[in-house]
Amino acid sequence: MTVAEEERLARATINLITEPGDVRCLGLTRELGGVRFLEVLREQPDLRPEFLAAAGRLARAHPERVLEEAARREIRFVVPGDDEWPGSLDDLAGAGVLHARGEVPVGLWVRGPLRLDRLGPAVAVVGSRSSTSYGDEVAGEMAAILGAAGRTVVSGAAYGVDYAAHRGAVTAEGRTVAVLACGVDRAYPVAHAAMLDHLGRHHAIVSEAPPGSAPLRVRFLARNRLIAALTDGTVVVEAALRSGALNTASWADRLHRTVMAVPGQVTSAASEGAHELVRSGGATLVTRGEDVLELLGAPGEHLLDVRRAPDGPRDRLTIRARQVLDAVPVASPASAASVARVAGLGTEEVEQLLRGLALDGHVEHMPSGWRLGEEVRSTIDQ
Repeated sequence: MTVAEEERLARATINLITEPGDVRCLGLTRELGGVRFLEVLREQPDLRPEFLAAAGRLARAHPERVLEEAARREIRFVVPGDDEWPGSLDDLAGAGVLHARGEVPVGLWVRGPLRLDRLGPAVAVVGSRSSTSYGDEVAGEMAAILGAAGRTVVSGAAYGVDYAAHRGAVTAEGRTVAVLACGVDRAYPVAHAAMLDHLGRHHAIVSEAPPGSAPLRVRFLARNRLIAALTDGTVVVEAALRSGALNTASWADRLHRTVMAVPGQVTSAASEGAHELVRSGGATLVTRGEDVLELLGAPGEHLLDVRRAPDGPRDRLTIRARQVLDAVPVASPASAASVARVAGLGTEEVEQLLRGLALDGHVEHMPSGWRLGEEVRSTIDQ
């Protein structure tokens, strides 16, 4: 820790009296510092309306007690200037405002041994709470590949895609971080208590909201900017046209991070938002973890070969040889002269090409002429 205790206490106070993502309060804290901003709240009798609510909560804030209780429960309050503070969050200062939320948080509450300054390359994997089995499978496999490759998988611990992403990373023994819209001491949703307990003991749980805070709707919007800012890129796996995952993608775009989307069935409402991202040019289409690694890797790292079907027997032939092969009958043998007429080539050239094709089994010579080889015929039958 490198921040003066007075500043840490001031930022803890501001965290207790303001909402996550409160643009004006957080912006002034960033500009003035926590100590000076609190002085303004206490000393200015003609506060602007947007600061009155925060000033009114000052008397009920007990930051020392909250910090002591948090430390007892192995929850730390990380603020700008600390060694653990992730510098990528500072980019939020220039990312503007979305749904009245934004700015650099005054601090983050963290539970778990994984330090925020040691996340390394990180990827957000987010998507629908009402995901399909397809979405869960893709998110889990993608997170497993990313985790195995050393990327930290960041998500929101919600139902559906988020949970599948955390599970995939854990299964691959990779690092994963859950960013919550409630206090890091709360299991939300309750059904994910076991997973969150595991992350709190072996990975990290992060929140801008103080311990004990409830998961209010506006806090999810504020939470999404943190997911985008903590990572190098965001992958959207299944998102409807109205989806919190699209909000996270918007923040990633504002922060000049890479935005990616996984395609689903064109008739699937669960993928309409993801498809719109790709259609509008707002996201790069990805279908597997290797695609993500290539997009986010350093130059020359994780490069993929262009995917294509395996070469067939014809692919290794010259154009003239293929022309002859196309003219050879499947079953009823034909003379070289007949094959030459169909192929539009000279008889002498065709005879030479047929002998070469016969050596590789493409054609076979019968007493009455030429026909396709047995292996080629079986392929055609299929």
